[in-house]
Amino acid sequence: MLWQYLLVHTSVFSGALAASLSHVLHEKRDIPLPEIKQRIDGDSIIPVRIGLRQSNLHTGYERLMEVSHPSSQNYGKHLTKEEVNSIFAPVDETVDIVKNWLLGTGLFGDDEIMHYENKGWLAINMPAKHAETLLGTHFYELESPNGDVRIGCEEYYLPVHVSSHVDYIKPGVKLSAPMRKRQLNQKRTVSGSSHSSQRHVPHIKPPHFPSWALPPAAKGLPPDLQNCGVNITPTCIKAMYHLPTAKHSQPENAMGLYETYDSFSQEDITLFFENYATNVPSGTKPNVISVDGGTAPVAPADVRNGGESDIDLDLAISLIYPQTVTVYQVDDLPNSSGQTGEDGFLNTFLDSVDGSYCDYSAYGIKGDSPGIDASYPDSLAGGYTGKRECGTYNLTRVVSISYGEAEVYFPKAYLERQCNEILKLGLQGHTILVASGDYGVASFPGSNNDEFGCLSSDTQNGTIYNPDYPSGCPYITVVGATRLYPSDTVYDAESAMQVNLTAFNIATGAGPTEPPYDFFATGGGFSNFFEPAFFQAEAVAEYLRKDLPYQKLPYYEVNDAASNIGENGGVYNRKGRGYPDVSANGAFLLTFVNQTQGTFFGTSLASPLFGAVVTLLNEERTAVGKGPIGFINPALYANPSILNDITNGSNPNCGSGGFQASEGWDPVTGLGTPNYPRMLEYFLSLP
Repeated sequence: MLWQYLLVHTSVFSGALAASLSHVLHEKRDIPLPEIKQRIDGDSIIPVRIGLRQSNLHTGYERLMEVSHPSSQNYGKHLTKEEVNSIFAPVDETVDIVKNWLLGTGLFGDDEIMHYENKGWLAINMPAKHAETLLGTHFYELESPNGDVRIGCEEYYLPVHVSSHVDYIKPGVKLSAPMRKRQLNQKRTVSGSSHSSQRHVPHIKPPHFPSWALPPAAKGLPPDLQNCGVNITPTCIKAMYHLPTAKHSQPENAMGLYETYDSFSQEDITLFFENYATNVPSGTKPNVISVDGGTAPVAPADVRNGGESDIDLDLAISLIYPQTVTVYQVDDLPNSSGQTGEDGFLNTFLDSVDGSYCDYSAYGIKGDSPGIDASYPDSLAGGYTGKRECGTYNLTRVVSISYGEAEVYFPKAYLERQCNEILKLGLQGHTILVASGDYGVASFPGSNNDEFGCLSSDTQNGTIYNPDYPSGCPYITVVGATRLYPSDTVYDAESAMQVNLTAFNIATGAGPTEPPYDFFATGGGFSNFFEPAFFQAEAVAEYLRKDLPYQKLPYYEVNDAASNIGENGGVYNRKGRGYPDVSANGAFLLTFVNQTQGTFFGTSLASPLFGAVVTLLNEERTAVGKGPIGFINPALYANPSILNDITNGSNPNCGSGGFQASEGWDPVTGLGTPNYPRMLEYFLSLP
């Protein structure tokens, strides 16, 4: 998280160059954090970097639709990485305008302004007092517990004619890279803190259950399909969604899984294959890519083996074998475990698969964010001592992410920049999927210091819905979770995944009761930072017109800065991008973690399952000489009948019933679950 501080700006403008009425506020911290700060000495030399605004960001959506919408003549004609990078490079006019502004102040000479070959940014080393005058602000130095000092300000101003050509200036609201105290003129001691990183993880019910009576209709089914309402296996999943026995192993269609901190145990996944997926040879391993020191596999009893990675691999490999699976194990132990206090999300992974993203400037942010993202080399014990990896690895065509954070944990621009990178990956033919979260309309318990993970305002205490990220990004496929009930068979309609795990664990005397799992339900709702893409807009509007219980809830319409969350007593943003997009089974999965059998729930099951379905579809397209599906959402919203609509269930939390499933798209189960035969016929019909 950024270190954020309160500052009365009228004192900054006194006598400052930026006091001119021709200047506008360019960037300001939105949610101050209670940290200590010290004014930097005016003669201290600070490295100022000016991120130049990239060109054609406004055309990114249209270009993505050209290759992703089924009605486009260019469907499937994805671009190369080089073609995408060239589209978004800054134009010469931007460089000239910003450079002329700097020269016009009389504070610098032409030889002091460094212009890098990629034209992405300008660099000047200047005294802090000049930077304060130039930007109409005060700069502070902030020392972390490990002795690193960062420089930043509360807000800054730019001339009107310059502001539209600048994404951001660092140091500023975006802090400088870490510096040792000897790099500054004065030495001061300050303290720092950060939130603890939380992620979507599956939750375990006790490994043994009361006896369940077989549903009457199940007695005529094969034995391995009779208990799918309480014991889900790959066999059950294949029957539910009519998945074929996989047969391809084309190298270009390997499926990817994003993992961080949590690591799989080879012994665990082998047990799963031997017991529940005998089509997979015992000992089958994924391809592991270590990004910036990520470690996998680990021993079954290792604290990092929490089940997330095990389950992702159990499902992916069992459904697509003999196709291979690649694990992107991201970040070293100090960073992935939260020891460094730098709890950024996805940036180091995106850096590793797209070298241009390492220094990419968009939405006021260039490159990784110091104070948020992991920085390398890492000198802490167990840290990765190499350089940050930029463009080191190739990205698989399909990637599933079973992790997430509360959207409000990050600056809006930080998430917008990431979302734009996901758009760029879609242009290149990649399908990125993410789990929607496990606590209904809230984030994880404890998020925002709320027991149930909800948001508060001056007039509301824990009743505002807390949307998930990256679920809010319109260019990612968000997967919710469904379930069967004990009386259901694989041929019955599913419902939204909702389980009171706390009540079950209390009743049985086994399993955890803290944090509260009363509202363990598929995540869904509306983003506070992103609006619906055009291809989703009508589906969202149709849902908002329906006479359902949620209509009694007050709502708000968020402004561009997302500074009015909860306005007028509202609990959700009626203008937001709705999620999930689709869903898949996420309940009662039988598997092994720490070499112990257990039953798992969560959207963490659903995302790799749906990712496996997309991989199977890509394989069939490859077999007939066609390219990958890439960004799949426009095709799904244009043809929702290729999915199984889910109309039962809800996702309560935050003191209300949340949203309700209904016919068509809904913010509980999206458009529905896979219907493989329909999906295959449709996607084979596309170019």
